[in-house]
Amino acid sequence: MTKVYLALGSNLGDRERNLGDARRRLSQKGVRITRESTVIDTEPWGVLDQPRFLNQVVEAQWLGTPRKLLAVAKAVEREGGRKPTRRWGPRVIDVDILLFDGLRLRLPELVVPHPGIAEREFVQRSLDELGVNPAWRW
Repeated sequence: MTKVYLALGSNLGDRERNLGDARRRLSQKGVRITRESTVIDTEPWGVLDQPRFLNQVVEAQWLGTPRKLLAVAKAVEREGGRKPTRRWGPRVIDVDILLFDGLRLRLPELVVPHPGIAEREFVQRSLDELGVNPAWRW
């Protein structure tokens, strides 16, 4: 099993329920969530003319490759009602892979550690809350 950290976010519909549904779907697809950060209400990032987000980071165990985890994250987004929109636009649910057990990976479809960790204050706060070693971050 590999320890992974995922960021969850929602700014459309019942945001709290969307996060819960995403956690449930992740679990059903083999992502064993071991710990959750506090849910944080945040300003949008990138595109400001949209509703506020609820964000959270989860720590999980995963038996599979980073690409398979990405496929699971995308399936959870689709099943949660996410529709294609502009970059950083509003979304029912967003699932991002932040860290994959210290792995550094640069593929066209996936970069780990997530390149936005340093720019997103809620991610840093949530990782701190979960006691993640800062050396893992970048």
